[in-house]
Amino acid sequence: MSEVKKTVLTIALALFAFLPSLPASAQADSTDRKVSFIKGMGAPVDTIDIQDGALQVVLCDDNTWFYIRNLANLDTTSVYSKNWIVDVIDPYNRPLAELPLRNTFILADSVSHWVCPNQTRVFSKFGYRHRRRHQGVDLPYPVGTPVKAAFDGKVRASLYYKGYGNLVIIRHANGLETFYAHLSQRNVEPGQWVHAGDIIGLGGSTGRSSGPHLHFEVRYNGFAFDPEWIADYEKGTLRKNVFVLKRTYLDPSSHYVPESIDEEEDVYGGDEQILAEEKRREAERAAMQFHTVRSGETLSHIASKYGKSLSTLRKLNPKINPDRLNIGQKIRVN
Repeated sequence: MSEVKKTVLTIALALFAFLPSLPASAQADSTDRKVSFIKGMGAPVDTIDIQDGALQVVLCDDNTWFYIRNLANLDTTSVYSKNWIVDVIDPYNRPLAELPLRNTFILADSVSHWVCPNQTRVFSKFGYRHRRRHQGVDLPYPVGTPVKAAFDGKVRASLYYKGYGNLVIIRHANGLETFYAHLSQRNVEPGQWVHAGDIIGLGGSTGRSSGPHLHFEVRYNGFAFDPEWIADYEKGTLRKNVFVLKRTYLDPSSHYVPESIDEEEDVYGGDEQILAEEKRREAERAAMQFHTVRSGETLSHIASKYGKSLSTLRKLNPKINPDRLNIGQKIRVN
């Protein structure tokens, strides 16, 4: 085989590997027809490095072109070399105070796109649930249903981990990581490159799970934030291609706030606003006071003890059943 034919064959194979990274217009077209490598019909003939070498341009013989990622160069970047541990959940161990007050992330561009893990209503949201942290969103997902990667990236971990059950963690070029938990089967291994839409496992109910569903998390430097900040799961779409992550979003009690006319001002507000919000939440947590229910106590008795009204305790404890208190139950009283 001549060197020219070898080169064309190599590029053709690379094109097949990178098809999920085509721009949106090309993605739609590729679903309607088979990609041809016949001369004069779009066969790739050359690749050119651009910018810092993270991307390449593939030139075709019909005078068209498209971008692909240069994985050989991307693999050597700090994103994929630092804090790369395959058997732990959080390899960063960084204090929250060390992180920037805000970070800007490109979620989708000409070589990266988004595939919704499951287009459905979120039935369990991010935040505290039964006084335990819930660091992602739960999406209904029947056992055996293929689970797809949300973005392009490299698998950092694929393991069975405590309450997560079968878990896959993918690190992305922008530094974010996505978690896919409770799988019945894992189809990828650490170090494997995947593209948005690639099947990484099957839906299940492993680990601490009340039934078949997909637990989906998004993390930055080990800190989880509400995945609803980046996407509308019921519509299956990203809210924006560029996402500004404020440090206050990394607080476990923070959650997505629906868009409003003030959203842009809120997102790009001064650093002092972010610091003030962090101090407010810290003071609020410090002021919280809880009562441990003892034998024979009623909610009325507890309210009287702390000089509170029944309506106040109900507001502070929205899921409480005032007619059925359990010994040892924690009741917020302030």
